[in-house]
Amino acid sequence: MGTEGEANEKTSADEDASQPGAASIADVSVEVATVDHTVQKVCRRYRKTRRKPKGLNRLWAHLLNVPHLAIIITAVVFVVVVIMWSLLWVFIFRRESNNGAYFAGMFRVANVEFIPEYRQAESNEFVSMANKIQHVVSNVYKMSSVARLYKQAVISDLSNTNKGGVLVHFWMVFVVSRLKTPAVCEECVGAIFRDSVHTSMKNRSNVGYLLGLPVDIDSILINVVQRSDYSSNGAGSQCVDKLYANLPGASVPLNVFSSWGGLNCYVKLTSVPGSLIRLTVTSFLIEPSDCVSDALMVYDALLPMRGRILHRLCEPVSSSFSLVSTSNVMLLSFRMTNGNKSFRGHFEAIAEEVCMSQIETHLQPHISDQIYSPFHPSLLPPQCFCSWQFETLNSALGVALQFQNYVLTPKGLKGCEQGWWKVNEVIFCGSYVGHRTVFRIADHSLEVEFRCSSRNSAQPFQASYISYNISQPCPESHFLCATGLCVEKSRRCDGLDDCQDESDEVSCSKPTKNCGGSSPLHPLFVCNGEIDCTNGIDEINCTQETTCSAIRYQCSSGSCILKKNARCDGVHDCQDRSDEQDCACGRPSVLKKVDSSIGRIVGGDNSGEGEWPWQVSLHFSGNMYCGASVLSSDWLISAAHCFSKERLSDPRFWRAHLGMLTQGSAKHTAEIQRIVVHEYYNAYTFDYDVALLQLKKPWPAALRPLVQPVCLPPPSHTITDSHRCLVTGWGYRSEEDKVLPSVLQKAEVSLLSQTDCKKSYGPVSPRMLCAGVPSGERDACRGDSGGPLSCQAPGGGRWFLIGIVSWGAGCGRPGLPGVYTRVNKFTSWIYSHIS
Repeated sequence: MGTEGEANEKTSADEDASQPGAASIADVSVEVATVDHTVQKVCRRYRKTRRKPKGLNRLWAHLLNVPHLAIIITAVVFVVVVIMWSLLWVFIFRRESNNGAYFAGMFRVANVEFIPEYRQAESNEFVSMANKIQHVVSNVYKMSSVARLYKQAVISDLSNTNKGGVLVHFWMVFVVSRLKTPAVCEECVGAIFRDSVHTSMKNRSNVGYLLGLPVDIDSILINVVQRSDYSSNGAGSQCVDKLYANLPGASVPLNVFSSWGGLNCYVKLTSVPGSLIRLTVTSFLIEPSDCVSDALMVYDALLPMRGRILHRLCEPVSSSFSLVSTSNVMLLSFRMTNGNKSFRGHFEAIAEEVCMSQIETHLQPHISDQIYSPFHPSLLPPQCFCSWQFETLNSALGVALQFQNYVLTPKGLKGCEQGWWKVNEVIFCGSYVGHRTVFRIADHSLEVEFRCSSRNSAQPFQASYISYNISQPCPESHFLCATGLCVEKSRRCDGLDDCQDESDEVSCSKPTKNCGGSSPLHPLFVCNGEIDCTNGIDEINCTQETTCSAIRYQCSSGSCILKKNARCDGVHDCQDRSDEQDCACGRPSVLKKVDSSIGRIVGGDNSGEGEWPWQVSLHFSGNMYCGASVLSSDWLISAAHCFSKERLSDPRFWRAHLGMLTQGSAKHTAEIQRIVVHEYYNAYTFDYDVALLQLKKPWPAALRPLVQPVCLPPPSHTITDSHRCLVTGWGYRSEEDKVLPSVLQKAEVSLLSQTDCKKSYGPVSPRMLCAGVPSGERDACRGDSGGPLSCQAPGGGRWFLIGIVSWGAGCGRPGLPGVYTRVNKFTSWIYSHIS
């Protein structure tokens, strides 16, 4: 504005000066203007004669020029806007997108005819139907309590179903902040969808209407999924393949390779309506990793939904097996890391099996036929049904079913997770075990129904059937076991579990030594490492080869000797010397004592440095959770119940702390590569409560003697009164205790007979043992689970892992000892994985 004023003043002065004959007052005015103009000219001349600024001063003066200043201000504002927008993107918009909640869902649209074009996502028919369904799903959530968080629904697949109509698979995305995450929980999202389906009470049908769309309410399933599942399965993904089996019985090959890099792909399988899909896995070459890196997940759907997992493959497969879907769809999710990995197999459409038969049984033992699980030898699907009608020759005969690895028990308050059975209106639950059982039905005419009840694919079963005399189930010279087996009476109370549940070894009086009599010495005293007879006859010829049984040591050559505790006792007992191989175990050396007055484990004492070099502390998400024992340079052993829940089964959250006396002072911390839980583990009874953990890397050999394996007992291993047994761990010192001890605790306990153990707890399996003291003052407690019960051979021998802390009634209660997993029952299973 100053520049414009100067120009106006200059123009007026020039105009006034140009007018002739002006009055005197005008001369004054002109004179004033002329003087002002003269002053301006002088100032301009003065500015011209001043020295020009140099360097930064000149640049600063140039920048402060009015036109340049406007440009600078504009540029600064632009930069500020860009920075603010970037910050908003990083801290708000990007955070919102990263906090997206992703869901996969499915439901059946009833009363709608499926057409083949629906299988092609590019077809006009698919797009039209998908848009209609997508509009309905979107409206459901746009009118719900989570409308502000709802982003979109995407229809992934339309498939035919065996119930008619169209099966819809869809994705849903919500954009939520961390504070609002609970608002879109899986249960909440599913409840909104179900509550929107209006059913009629008149026809009592499971089909209702969702904004005019007929929906089978029983078919609705919505699961939370990972963002990676959504992105890798979405439209345009380069690693999703679709295969269709249009001819029943025709095999469609499936070969997947990952020799040129990592692979994360999906294969969607569908078959003709009215059929099921049978997938056969011929081979699967991967690195075992608990499904963390290499895995095959098989889903009973076309999207990776947790509630529809049929089977997981986390380990290599060398022998062929097959599994069956519950409908005509299946999804294979392959994950393979770098390396020469491959999958070979095929799939086919098969008819739904009608599993019903009428059977007439025979009485002769040598005449027996078989019944099989549905789709045998394929794995059992989550849904299946079988019915058998049995008829015997007369009313005095019943039916006996002999299973190889399966047992039926009366149904309790809990549901049946491994098979639901109805025998003449009485309900039984099936479960898998590692031995034979016989199920006897005292009726000559009966109906047996079986229904699959496992959440995933289950192992198949078969049973031989035969008639038996109801009044005399076993021959006179035999004993009837609780498992239904018949064993010779002479084998009762011989120290050998012939019944597979120790029912032939309970209520047995203590055997007499009979050292000088004509009858043979009781097997419990023969070659157990202690001189029970004064003349020492019980410990003579112990290396003599004999017939094999569970109470006799078996050499690597296959021959058996009488000596029970031959392993690693410093004497070569086997002719092939295999009993003294791999004996770098169970030899601790105490390096430092710790004041025992600091803390106690339910009547225990502080351990010394290096006293228990096989003791491991397992930490889950940074917190001490369970114990374990070192078996080798890269294997640990613990309890299965430590890993029974879904998140606990992920090895990535676990760390093993080795060579540690005080919490936080581990000599070595190891990552876990995989967790192998026993396939027969029962979470209700704690039977088969054992698990193996493989380390990602072997612990350094330089850590010896602070880290060392414990010795594994052979099946024949026997504990006598001369053995010292101690339980160790960092668990609580009492039931009421709220603070865990920092120093490793130890407590000496005594092993109880199975008879006494059953008196305390009722039925305990032969894979369990009890240990403690009558007063209950020394015991394991919470936090000790999975840790070792170690017993030392007489005379300062090696320490063997006899038990794994499993369960018990409280901690340190009188008459209620701790219950441990009996390790020598699992020696073969352990070696089958770690060898």
